[in-house]
Amino acid sequence: MKRNGILNAELSGALATLGHTDLILVVDAGFPIPRTAHRIDLAIAENLPDLRTVIGLIADEIVVEGVVRADDVTTNNPRLDGWLHERFNTADFTSRPHSEMLKEIAEQAKVIVRTGAFEPWGNIGLFCGVDVPKWFGGDGVIAPDYYASQL
Repeated sequence: MKRNGILNAELSGALATLGHTDLILVVDAGFPIPRTAHRIDLAIAENLPDLRTVIGLIADEIVVEGVVRADDVTTNNPRLDGWLHERFNTADFTSRPHSEMLKEIAEQAKVIVRTGAFEPWGNIGLFCGVDVPKWFGGDGVIAPDYYASQL
């Protein structure tokens, strides 16, 4: 039996397939997931599980170098935006129109995880990164300038 972390077999397996720059989208209960998407549905009931719990558990298992959310999050759900900035304090943040989150970003995602969240604009994309010290910390390796500050 797995000792800790994500116990859901489908989600744990999907996370293992992610590589650098891949996008995983964690969405609320009402998100229109494309038919062709790799959908992992964790929703049980209203706010079970909630968005922050699922994002936090996923973030404990992957390296996140970028976060994308709808423009509306920054203005209309500032508590969520603040939480994201605290949780991903070294990540690059971008915003897109809500309509792009529902279409283009959803189509770009390698995996879409549906939560039970009833949270406005609760659709957050996480771009996978690399563990910079592990990849670039070896003897004789020169890290690119954009990673040097993370060594």
